[in-house]
Amino acid sequence: MASEELSLDELFERLERMPVPEGYKVEIVEGNIFMSPQRDIHWNIIRRLVRALEDRFGMDVNVLSDVRMDFPDKNGFAPDVAKLADDAEKDARGRWRYQDIEWIAEVISKGTAVSDYGPKKDAYAKAAIPIYLVVDPYVGRCHLYTEPKEGEYHSHLTVDFGTEIDLTAAGLELTLKTDEFPRD
Repeated sequence: MASEELSLDELFERLERMPVPEGYKVEIVEGNIFMSPQRDIHWNIIRRLVRALEDRFGMDVNVLSDVRMDFPDKNGFAPDVAKLADDAEKDARGRWRYQDIEWIAEVISKGTAVSDYGPKKDAYAKAAIPIYLVVDPYVGRCHLYTEPKEGEYHSHLTVDFGTEIDLTAAGLELTLKTDEFPRD
């Protein structure tokens, strides 16, 4: 007997009825459900990223954290930080569109590293997200992926914590300081 594949909405509706432990983030990656604990180091880096965006673009910058966004190929992510275009609007279902994302940052945890460096990076490239930053507090490095074309990123820069990352060439007028990112 063939089983009917559930849509992202149906999967998330079922997840909402499940007892997800407090302090856990739930995402759907290529149709698979992942839960990962939120940690204080993780949150401190996210806070610094959001603050850098607010300092540069003002308090009204269109930035989200841990908000569900649907991507191609049955991917429902809640990026750690997503900067949307100033004129971004929600779709007919009341959700933000991935087409309006200018920048995404993911702070890895041990349980999410495989997804952040693999399927998520691939999904973001396929969705043509212009800038994807992976922050790795375990090794004290950031990985910057830019120039998405034909489903993959064509530029990759790796920097150690403490090095400034100039995102201007990638289309975002921001130089990101990483010297105060905590390590885990």
